[in-house]
Amino acid sequence: MSARHTRRAGAALRRLSEEDPALGALALWCAHRDSDARDMAAWTDGRSIFYGPGFELLAAHEQVGLAAHQVLHLALRHGPRAQAMHSRFGDRYDDELFNIACDAILNQTLVEAGHCIPRPAVLLPDLLKAALPEETQTSRWDAEGLYVRLMTESNRSGKGNGGGDGKGKGRDPSEARPDPAQAARDFAKQKGFGSDLEPAPGPVEGDEDESPDASEWQERIARAMEAGRSAGRGIGTLSHRLLDLPQIGMPPWERLLRRMISKAVTHVPRPDWGTPAKRWLAADSAAAIEGRFQPAFQPARRPDRNRARVAVAIDTSTSIDNARLSLFAAQVAGIGRRTGAEVHVLAFDTVVTGHTRMQGIAWESEIQRVTFARGGGTDFGPVIAKAMELDPSVIVMLTDLDGPCGPRPKVPVIWAIPQETAPPPPFGKVISLAR
Repeated sequence: MSARHTRRAGAALRRLSEEDPALGALALWCAHRDSDARDMAAWTDGRSIFYGPGFELLAAHEQVGLAAHQVLHLALRHGPRAQAMHSRFGDRYDDELFNIACDAILNQTLVEAGHCIPRPAVLLPDLLKAALPEETQTSRWDAEGLYVRLMTESNRSGKGNGGGDGKGKGRDPSEARPDPAQAARDFAKQKGFGSDLEPAPGPVEGDEDESPDASEWQERIARAMEAGRSAGRGIGTLSHRLLDLPQIGMPPWERLLRRMISKAVTHVPRPDWGTPAKRWLAADSAAAIEGRFQPAFQPARRPDRNRARVAVAIDTSTSIDNARLSLFAAQVAGIGRRTGAEVHVLAFDTVVTGHTRMQGIAWESEIQRVTFARGGGTDFGPVIAKAMELDPSVIVMLTDLDGPCGPRPKVPVIWAIPQETAPPPPFGKVISLAR
């Protein structure tokens, strides 16, 4: 049973199973342990939930709410998801901010389900009001989306892209918006936030949507929510979206981009009709010895020796921030290194304003040194025509898709957009960089 390994939280977990069938069912799959390692009431490392001495000082109803908070941390796999975010963003990843995003959504979920949590607490509507006042909807967020939005707006507030407003108009430094990421940290500190999400032990999971633990927890959550709905109480009565369910089966945009570009630049061996296949030579020799008819000719297959090219067109009027441009550049650079493809970067608005061929020595720093003349409208026709002069295997467009697309080229086109959605273009595949 769930309370077997903890004395401090035993009564709270039994009460939780009575008050909230969904959370009670999920708690049975969690390891609960007492620990004096940290000066906190409770925390998790993504695999176990730990209860400190401070847990016993809370009122009974607060113990139930805090235990429920930690159960959701573990069931929603915030530990492995934090690792995945660190793997994506590297040194730019902020574990405290990701923890704040997770806590805001979990606390709001529990409050709306009727649970009492220790106060003061970080709640999602209050966090949005403090850091992203233009956002009023709470049901649209998951932890990754909220974290990326806070970091993106932080870069746009004056630190990221030189004060551009996304369409080329400069911003007066005196009018720079407050840093949303710092505003979120300051708000969380006022609410007594303490980081309760430790990195999960073990290696970083490479493919979140293919992890057995992810699919198992998805099934457990589905069954638990059904039990809660049948009982008519607890989190089972809430919508799934508010629960910050990880998007199982939906790979991050980096993996989609790698897959698409790698497929486009991978050479398929072609027949060489001037050279017989070794298998045919052996069959022909055997037929001659045995006095049979000569087999049908089979050509050898040779790899295409032409070096693949990737044309990366960057819309200088788009609202992409420097942090996401850096992450995008790292992905394209990695593809170039692994495939040996030749990478050309084309900066454009209504015309092509710059063309740089990556030298392949320091990819990330090279692409970030390319000068982008912010300003102007957008027309994709000229840059696609320029890209086709390079005879590319694929064209990757980093843009907000706000402009005429022009004629369809004879090579695959990938539209990488900074926003979540955009009107579908007449050709090509669209990937959102918003997550």
